[in-house]
Amino acid sequence: MAVCRSTTAISLSRNPNFSTTNPKPSLSFLSPPCLKLPSILPSFKPLTSQSPPDQRLSIPRATAADSATPTTTSTTFFHGHCYVVGDNIDTDQIIPAEYLTLVPSKPDEYEKLGSYALIGLPATYKTRFIEANQTKTKYSIVIGGENFGCGSSREHAPVALGAAGVAAVVAESYARIFFRNSVATGEIYPLESEVRICEECKTGDLITIELMESKLINHTSGKEYKLKPIGDAGPVIEAGGIFAYARKTGMIPSQAP
Repeated sequence: MAVCRSTTAISLSRNPNFSTTNPKPSLSFLSPPCLKLPSILPSFKPLTSQSPPDQRLSIPRATAADSATPTTTSTTFFHGHCYVVGDNIDTDQIIPAEYLTLVPSKPDEYEKLGSYALIGLPATYKTRFIEANQTKTKYSIVIGGENFGCGSSREHAPVALGAAGVAAVVAESYARIFFRNSVATGEIYPLESEVRICEECKTGDLITIELMESKLINHTSGKEYKLKPIGDAGPVIEAGGIFAYARKTGMIPSQAP
């Protein structure tokens, strides 16, 4: 992996909502030739005519609320209950615009941001992602259809899911910017399914995701599904985001203690 250490070689745009004690600039992935980052783009399916047009925050990761089956996460597998959504879940449904004033680098506001995750879903979703008067979800895995995360480029979308206690999203396909933001912030693993798992799983099913095997196991139905490998994005997420990964690999200087 080659890297140019000149600070002018990286295009960074400061987002004031991510620039307090732990700045999270938005990285332009149209990097110059001298900066070679891992390829973190997912594969994409053409949209149908029905389709609408760093570093991880230095805050302890949210943990799912207590439930009959505890949520377990590690760098190799995730285990917990799933929440199932459909196609074209956009960023307004993930975190509505009125909550974008919350600053994720502030611990109390990070937690509050998570409490609003998926609050924009329509009333057809009878089961609430986060129960009333709670700040964490009991669903550590979100399963979706095509074009998950479409809409705006807000970094708050994957951050809100991570703050709520989500470890991974499994979708048939993603909007490019949501996938990039998920990797860049290191908040969640955006995994791709090879079939429409969203039509075969139900909210509340007990799920295990094995990253090394690229496999999803539905313990409730007894079915297993093949996932597409996370590839080069995996080490970036595991490191805590793009800037943590860059520091870990020596691409940029480490932060002073």
